Amino acid sequence: MSVQPSRLVVLGAGPRAVMLIERLLARRTRADAPVQITLVDPFPPGAGRIWRREQSPLLKLNSMARDVTVFTDDSCLIAGPVRSGPSLIEWAERVRDGRLPDVDLDDPTLADEVRGLRGDSFPTRRLQSVYLDWFWRRTVAIAPPGVAIDHRASSAQWVDDTPDGWEVALDDGTRLDADVLVYALGHAGREPSAEARSLRDAAAREGLTYLEPAFTADADLSVLGAGEDVIVRGMGLASIDAVVLFAEGRGGRFARTDGRLTYEPSGAEPRLHLGSRRGVPYRSKVSSPLRGEPPTREVLTPAAIAGLLARPDSVDFVDDVWPLIARELVWGHYRELFTGHPDRVGTTWERFRETLRTVDADTPALRAAVAAVVPDPLDRFDVPALDRPLADETFADARAAHDRVRRHIVDDLRLRTTPEHSTAQALFLTILGSFLALADIPTERWSARSRAVDLPVTWHTFFSYVASGPPPHRLEELLALADAGVVRFLGPEVSVRVEPGRGFVASSPRVSGELAARALVDAWLPAPGAAASDNPVLRELATRHGREVHVADEGFTGSLGRIDVDADGRVIAPTGAAHETVFALGPFTAGTEAGAFTRPNANSLSLRQTDRVAEAVAAALAARRVAAVR
Repeated sequence: MSVQPSRLVVLGAGPRAVMLIERLLARRTRADAPVQITLVDPFPPGAGRIWRREQSPLLKLNSMARDVTVFTDDSCLIAGPVRSGPSLIEWAERVRDGRLPDVDLDDPTLADEVRGLRGDSFPTRRLQSVYLDWFWRRTVAIAPPGVAIDHRASSAQWVDDTPDGWEVALDDGTRLDADVLVYALGHAGREPSAEARSLRDAAAREGLTYLEPAFTADADLSVLGAGEDVIVRGMGLASIDAVVLFAEGRGGRFARTDGRLTYEPSGAEPRLHLGSRRGVPYRSKVSSPLRGEPPTREVLTPAAIAGLLARPDSVDFVDDVWPLIARELVWGHYRELFTGHPDRVGTTWERFRETLRTVDADTPALRAAVAAVVPDPLDRFDVPALDRPLADETFADARAAHDRVRRHIVDDLRLRTTPEHSTAQALFLTILGSFLALADIPTERWSARSRAVDLPVTWHTFFSYVASGPPPHRLEELLALADAGVVRFLGPEVSVRVEPGRGFVASSPRVSGELAARALVDAWLPAPGAAASDNPVLRELATRHGREVHVADEGFTGSLGRIDVDADGRVIAPTGAAHETVFALGPFTAGTEAGAFTRPNANSLSLRQTDRVAEAVAAALAARRVAAVR
């Protein structure tokens, strides 16, 4: 008698979905009952929407090839078995050595990229899509007996519960039955915010052009013409991508002469006026190696976290944890400076660490103590200066603001790419360690404001600004574009309003004068908001089968805009009970944000999360099989 397979439907087929399938299959045995796995996504499996091959070859990862993997390794503290595989650079080496004949690089541009790729290269997103496609095909190819895997190039429209499980309706009219359902939708867009709707309506009345927050690869930049003044709000990764597409994407060319990068305009570029709250771009990715003692956690230690958790009250990020992180960053920087560059300081690390114990939480005292023993201002560090490099400076005119931002970018590149400033690498590793340490604090122990605002907004933005900025060459290109007159920097605390007859008007309280333009680009990603998502099944999940996380205490009430899940990824129903057969993982859930990719040999949080959810999904499939037999 044939045994009917269990049916697992995964909504989404991007990297996190395929990583989940790999973790699920890694723990299967020959005794397991058959299973039919169907992934639903209109975009290619493996790459999904964000990393799809069909996008500009100019867009790149902000991670080096040696720092990207989708495979577990011996560093991973997981319940499931480790199945190692190549990082992106190791994969590329195997491709060019002919050891992966199933990778067909029919695109000459991609073939050239593979031939020239190094560990410290920043790969294109199109090459990443080939790596992820190979990962998908490999996962399917080595699936054990009893497993059938299918990809449906469709979009899910709605989900219904049935007496036997779940029914998923696709936009092609197909209905899929599922015993277990996983939402792995990745990054989603959302309906415009109130501010975006107001700007859109005002732009329509005044005949202006407004591009609201979106994924840059999906935005229609063609509506902005050559020579047109365009205000660009935001100076993070989305902004850098937009600048690339407006400049080199329109035929301009970079050239290096006597070591200096210059830009040769095509004449098709708009004039871009960039501004933001800080007024400066995200810090460049770090390329300098460590030279001193390896970083260790001295402040945000397991003992310190245990002390916070031992208290009866909730843990507040701003009051309890941020001071520890700030002090940890100070220790990380100066440990590397004093142990890696003893010739540039006036005392020993042993003596200075005793000084730190008394002054690291007091910025004025810290600055005075540092000035006495660290001669070069570029070697000095404190967190307020890192976070707000323009501090409270004011500028007599737009030119002064532009020149100041330009000098900051020059200094940032020097600090983060030259061997003599290896403290930047120590800072990166220290903030990364702090990010991972926060996962040791259970979600329910955080205060309401911490969960809704401080962690997902304040902390995540600061972390991205310091540790997840653009490749160094992107900032060098930004300088060349500024010198060519294509880019202008507006300065800090920029706000934009619409004035009848003038258009969009950008101003800063710290820069004399204003700038009027007929076009505005809000260059940042859409904010989370599952109930306002542009994905119908995510909206439905937030309002019908699951719920957004709402938090409240005596100090704050609000919504996270993310789906409520338990520690194993089970979706929490509106009643407050966990679904036994519905799971969700990814950036739209309320768990600790971990991303999809990870650095090899780093005991990745994303791989730990994915493995844990895979274990729960496997148990749910087994339970459904037992129930069906009974």
